[in-house]
Amino acid sequence: MTYAKLAVWPGRPYPLGATWDGEGVNFALFSEHAERVELCLFDPKGRREIERVLMRWQTDLIWHCYLPEARPGWLYGYRVYGPYDAKKGLRFNHHKLLLDPYARHIVGTVRWCDALFGYRVGGPREDLAMDRRDSAAAMPKCRVIDSAFSWAGDRPPRTAWHDTVIYEVHVKGFTQRNHDIAPNLRGSYAGLATDPAIEHLKRLGVTAVELMPVHAFVDDRHLIERGLRNYWGYNSIGFFAPDMRYSASGSVSEFKSMVKRLHSEGIEVILDVVYNHTAEGNHLGPTLSLRGIDNRSYYRLAPEDQRYYMDFTGCGNTLNLIHPRVLQLLMDSLRYWVQEMHVDGFRFDLASALARELYEVNQLSAFFDVIHQDPVISQVKLIAEPWDLGAGGYQVGNFPIGWAEWNGKYRDAVRSYWKGEGGLIGELAYRLTGSSDLYGHNGRRPYASINFVTCHDGFTLHDLVSYNGKHNEANLEDNRDGTDDNRSWNCGAEGPTGDAQVTALRAQQKRNFLATLLLSQGVPMLRAGDELGHTQDGNNNAYCQDNELSWLDWQLSPQNRRFVDFVSHLIALRRQHRLLRRRHFFQGRRIRGLKDIIWLTPDGHEMTDEEWNQSFARCLGVFLAGDGIEEYDERGRIITDGDCIIMLNSHHESIPFLIPQVGQPHGWRVLLDTSVEAPDSGGGHLHAGHVFELKGRSLVLLYREQTRSAEHPIQTSADAPDCSNHSPGG
Repeated sequence: MTYAKLAVWPGRPYPLGATWDGEGVNFALFSEHAERVELCLFDPKGRREIERVLMRWQTDLIWHCYLPEARPGWLYGYRVYGPYDAKKGLRFNHHKLLLDPYARHIVGTVRWCDALFGYRVGGPREDLAMDRRDSAAAMPKCRVIDSAFSWAGDRPPRTAWHDTVIYEVHVKGFTQRNHDIAPNLRGSYAGLATDPAIEHLKRLGVTAVELMPVHAFVDDRHLIERGLRNYWGYNSIGFFAPDMRYSASGSVSEFKSMVKRLHSEGIEVILDVVYNHTAEGNHLGPTLSLRGIDNRSYYRLAPEDQRYYMDFTGCGNTLNLIHPRVLQLLMDSLRYWVQEMHVDGFRFDLASALARELYEVNQLSAFFDVIHQDPVISQVKLIAEPWDLGAGGYQVGNFPIGWAEWNGKYRDAVRSYWKGEGGLIGELAYRLTGSSDLYGHNGRRPYASINFVTCHDGFTLHDLVSYNGKHNEANLEDNRDGTDDNRSWNCGAEGPTGDAQVTALRAQQKRNFLATLLLSQGVPMLRAGDELGHTQDGNNNAYCQDNELSWLDWQLSPQNRRFVDFVSHLIALRRQHRLLRRRHFFQGRRIRGLKDIIWLTPDGHEMTDEEWNQSFARCLGVFLAGDGIEEYDERGRIITDGDCIIMLNSHHESIPFLIPQVGQPHGWRVLLDTSVEAPDSGGGHLHAGHVFELKGRSLVLLYREQTRSAEHPIQTSADAPDCSNHSPGG
């Protein structure tokens, strides 16, 4: 392709970005403080700048033009002119090629060199002097796209929150080592849409994949210089462009095809999005896009010295969502991914940073207001990581109605309990029943709680039971990175071991963790690979390990194959029993003579206030009444289920547990016992008054079919104490 001297028309200020209309391309860029903007066009390989187009028209601070000869596939970038005065927050430098914040397709990668920085690198006050070297050769380029795609037949699953099971997955890591997938498709969006990948997701029974960041991102210079990569991708530079390192075809439509295929199998696609900061870093970072377009508008600057950035993210900068055009950038991006890419929801990284008006996290911020009134975004799944690194940033339980949250308190309580710590049964009870103490005060439901034991950030499940401390030496940071608060236990040996008893205990602990997760009220989230026995050799911060340490190994041992069956069985149990995925919190109220929830001691009696606070207590039981669901299906029919008893024992010794006399007298069936390996090894029938030997460090699920009638109403046994309202999970 060659470019002749081009005709340039005024065009329109909306939509922002480069828009092909079938006849030409409209270009529009917001910059409040710029003095001049040039559109730069490149040859098809992006190596040579062909022509610059002066964008002479400006409407409401948006610079725009229309090229009637432009076509999809053309490569472009911007140069923005204005003053360079770092102390005033002005960092314009027209020698630096800039990416369009609205680019739908970004081609190539950053090739690190000093020319990428807007200032002359070196010296104690280096960023105060402008650098005049051209950065175009080291920069990726934006590509004009034709957004046409046949979505015919695509039907988003729209899975109800209470039926949702989330699977957190890295696009590359999930498929890179799967030899059932064609080599050219491994590590790609297309690979995630292949039959082997889909079959595994369906076998597990998950309803949604939560993709770790797929927005175009940058590998940090310090990582590249050490031979590492930003594997996780929390370093965004393009909020509209799927990262092409995960594209086997190099086409944006590959992402759309993946979504369409997953939808056809009933699987939703949720994106982990990073709108709190960009890859441009702090005041000494590179000039790649927003910094050079309008630094004062796009970033939160320190009011006392605008040379510096307010950093609530730990990544050097924070996007300025107080500015209406920056908030528009976020909202336009979200709508694009829903309307054009058909995704089903978002998980917002460090979401507290998005809600800061000045310094404090504000539930009434413009961010929440705009999302709640938006007819598109308000209708998809919204998940907050409810913290950032600034003061007061830990906001678990404080996001408004309509939002779900990663429940860090759930993770901490469940980890500590199965580690064997005492005095936690009250805390655990709240977490098992949907965390009403966190989410019940403002009309939210149990599904506001995204329950998880592990996620990408921290130990894998296998490492959680295999290491007492982190082992992050591979990150080349002298093991200083990553949290020290792991609440892990190695079961008697640090790392790999040939000790059969330790190995068996680790397997049992893994069953305990995932059984607890899948039997808890709320929305369970599994970390991809935990069901495969994936290990990172004790690395709890593998953000820079784009290698076999992070990629899932599909060559499974017999034990790991059995564990996949176990996890599938757990998810199937959750799906089969409506009682395990309630829409409403337990109320402790009587339904036909029996409370919807009764907390039990090992002697079969209801917990007293004193017993909740016993520091030595490590055993707990809970009775859930199937008649207590008090919910209706789509046709208005009452939903019921059988009754359940869940018994948990984190003590190392067995504890005799008396089966209580509640409801009808007929027997209970063991559906799950984590002290044995096979998922379907339960069975046997137990009756009220039977003493069940609850093995050390185990969880047992009992189930009783409902056989009630009007002639035989439920009665709480006279031998059982009255069910009062002191249940933490009520």
